[in-house]
Amino acid sequence: MRSSRMSFEHLVDQNKKQLLNDEKELEKIEKKMDEKHSQKTKEKSLIN
Repeated sequence: MRSSRMSFEHLVDQNKKQLLNDEKELEKIEKKMDEKHSQKTKEKSLIN
């Protein structure tokens, strides 16, 4: 079980490195984060 977990961690690390080197993907991630943040902000303003 431990070896598969290490393998998973390795895959996550590789994926992270690839994403950090890909400007287009970083922009997509940032855009999604901004959209989620603005949506939550709108929801909070509707509640108050």
